[in-house]
Amino acid sequence: MTKNGSDHVASLRDGREVYIDGERADDVTTHPAFRNAVASAGALYDMQASPEFEELLTYESPGTGDRVNRAWQLPKTYEDLANRRRALIKWQEPHLGFLGRSPDHVASAVAAMYMSAHVYDEIDPARGAAVRDYYRHARDSDSFLTYTIVNPQTNKKQATHEQDADLTLAVVDEDAEGLTVRGAKMLATSGVLANELFVSGVQPLQQGDERHAVSFAVPMNAKGLQNLARRSYEASATSTFDHPVSSRFDETDGVIFFDDVKVPWDRVFVNQDVDLLRKQFHGTPVHVYQNYQCNLRLIVKLKFLAAIAHRITEINSTTDFPQVREALGQLAAEVGMVEALIHGMEVKGHQYGEYFVPDPALLYSSQVLTQQLYPKVIHTLRELSGGGVIMLPSSEADFSNPTVADKIRRVQKSAVASPDERVKLFKLAWDVIGSEFASRHVQYEMFYNGAAFVVRGNAYRTFDWDDSRALLDDFLGSYDGPLE
Repeated sequence: MTKNGSDHVASLRDGREVYIDGERADDVTTHPAFRNAVASAGALYDMQASPEFEELLTYESPGTGDRVNRAWQLPKTYEDLANRRRALIKWQEPHLGFLGRSPDHVASAVAAMYMSAHVYDEIDPARGAAVRDYYRHARDSDSFLTYTIVNPQTNKKQATHEQDADLTLAVVDEDAEGLTVRGAKMLATSGVLANELFVSGVQPLQQGDERHAVSFAVPMNAKGLQNLARRSYEASATSTFDHPVSSRFDETDGVIFFDDVKVPWDRVFVNQDVDLLRKQFHGTPVHVYQNYQCNLRLIVKLKFLAAIAHRITEINSTTDFPQVREALGQLAAEVGMVEALIHGMEVKGHQYGEYFVPDPALLYSSQVLTQQLYPKVIHTLRELSGGGVIMLPSSEADFSNPTVADKIRRVQKSAVASPDERVKLFKLAWDVIGSEFASRHVQYEMFYNGAAFVVRGNAYRTFDWDDSRALLDDFLGSYDGPLE
């Protein structure tokens, strides 16, 4: 058996508490704010269950014998990692990289937690056992996981424990059954589409913050868990023609409130331990492995945007203009750089125990550069589009009026495409560069890695300064100093 789309969609009818526009969404699979994104998530599971892609996208779970997504597979060699990359890139293609929290992202984090379960054993063997058990559970059920790993933005001058009580998620009780937690976390991207929620903290904590230093997993329908969704771009999309991307791939973000949620011990990975919480991401391959997946997603998205840019110039008959070719060449080089860094971090990968993981230095190099690159790519598309993305019909409905449609087709001319094809392309271009959905994606790609100074700090921390210093020292030693 392989999980398919019907299986996934049915699993979301679980009584979860999701609130939007002042009301509770009783069934996220049919609600107009979420149903198309739910269908897109389901389509991913239909793809992996199809005879055409099942072998590429899935493997046999050692736990059940059923086939599950290769995101759960633990690579032991470079070849294993490369095969996993091919599968994950193929799985990005249906949503073109616009689902930032597609199911393979947090699956990658939990897989890397399993690889590093010995780190938890050193603190408490029961926590290491919980990590191993949860990985097997999530793998064998082929669950769609998301996470909340960031605290609400409040007074950043204060330590977490100095802020308002019950603001940031914290442990409020502990007994033989587990922990009780209360407070908020963000941003639960794809929370509406996911089965379970991994809760942790990627921001540094300090002494006194112990109650907030927890990591665990709960179902999205856990009693007391409430998802406050942001505004739905899907709900305001008038048609697929007018909003081809935002109408289908708005994964939603949300603030999660925990109203005395009970977490059983077998789902607790870190219990009020500031040091272990930090190690969970940066003392193990977890942060690298999950963000390696982000690069696989992003390369698909960048190639798609590059294709739109090139097609715009063809529609406008400007491809052969020297300055346009220069812009396209720059864009091609930037996309190629990201692809090269992906291959580089694989080739420079290393063994972590029995597992093979990507090179952290090149991973963080890519994160620094792509954080700057995405807004630049969008700006390039804006320049190449010019007024074409503004002189568009108000909506698809304009074509139902013969008089208006005739005038549209007289204006929307192209030497290589019909007027309808031109409008279709520029509607797509606007949806990815100028709509509210597009603006959210610029913000997302700039900050999902963390603030720029944090990402650059990771690059500084993982760069091989000793190797570079050896070159400098050897050269300085090759010639005399003054008066020698």
